[in-house]
Amino acid sequence: MLTIQILIVAFVLFALSRTVSRFREGSLTLAWLILWSAIWTAVAVAALLPQTTSWFARLIGVGRGVDAVIYLSIIALFYLVFRIFLRLQKIDHDITLVVREIGLKRSSLKPEKEEAS
Repeated sequence: MLTIQILIVAFVLFALSRTVSRFREGSLTLAWLILWSAIWTAVAVAALLPQTTSWFARLIGVGRGVDAVIYLSIIALFYLVFRIFLRLQKIDHDITLVVREIGLKRSSLKPEKEEAS
């Protein structure tokens, strides 16, 4: 076994343990637990059995296994960035609503001051 394979498998085990602990804490849903577990397992399989990436590349019509992995990784990263973008927009909208509501409540609590003419 190559050093890089050992390092990748060690990282995968760490990532899987973090994924499971986040699920147990309740900050990760079952669907995300399954998805991330599948991703980390696929990474370990690709590290331990590099020929599987060539098989997968042939299956989807790509020349080399590493190319298939890179293409899928880029697609996954774009999708995750898109989800983060949507989440940030929702948070921004929610903060705007909360600040607006607080501002309206504060303005209705303050007595109006008479302006001196």
